[in-house]
Amino acid sequence: MSLKQKLKNKELTIGSWVTIGHPSVVEIMANAGFEWLVIDIEHTSIDLTMVQILISTIQSKGLKALIRVSKNEEVVIKRVLDMGADGIIVPMITNADDAQKAVDYAKYPPIGKRGVGLFRAQNYGLSFNEYKKWVNDELVIIAQIEHYLAAENIESIIKIEGIDGIIIGPYDLSGSLGYPGEYDRLEVKEAINKILLACDKNNIPSGFHVIETDTSNIVEKIKQGCTFLAYSLDFLFLLNSSKTGMENIKKDIQ
Repeated sequence: MSLKQKLKNKELTIGSWVTIGHPSVVEIMANAGFEWLVIDIEHTSIDLTMVQILISTIQSKGLKALIRVSKNEEVVIKRVLDMGADGIIVPMITNADDAQKAVDYAKYPPIGKRGVGLFRAQNYGLSFNEYKKWVNDELVIIAQIEHYLAAENIESIIKIEGIDGIIIGPYDLSGSLGYPGEYDRLEVKEAINKILLACDKNNIPSGFHVIETDTSNIVEKIKQGCTFLAYSLDFLFLLNSSKTGMENIKKDIQ
């Protein structure tokens, strides 16, 4: 079953976040059992040349390659999709107009306004008609909800045709409320609950980027009804595993 169909059915799907621009990283993470990996080009130094390499590597392992684009902007969305990405996560969607722009930039006319070019996604010109159909049938567009204004406008955002689901970014959401990183505060929890309730009421798949590697946090979000879950990110897996190992070694030799 495709990722888009899983989203539509609100079936649980779990992926993770790539911030280190090296194909070995995604080859290693692909062995963990994730269904998709997100290449983050908003908060990292990964350039577009490496994006294409990482997309190819992820897809060669049978996973879906999603891109968290740098912003809701026509050219960057068009370029990563022409590279062959399976979908995009668009940051800082705060209202219905933002959501509509994301769809317009990703879909060809008459649905959207995406410019037509031939590159890897279109098999370098050999398969444009097939790709055009794939865009309508399988391309995944996720609105990242990470501002209190998005929580206030969530009903109108999720009603934009072409938005396949949402993912909550807890750090920026807490920051927009004046408490960066403090997403256990009551105000932040209330905003998150408002988003999740609206998605549930409108039968829209909700997602969450669970930053911590502690699996209890993922289980908690599943119980809250989230079905599109990003489990931590590459450098935290590396950091926490090596840190825990060193702590255990120091305890054992005392």
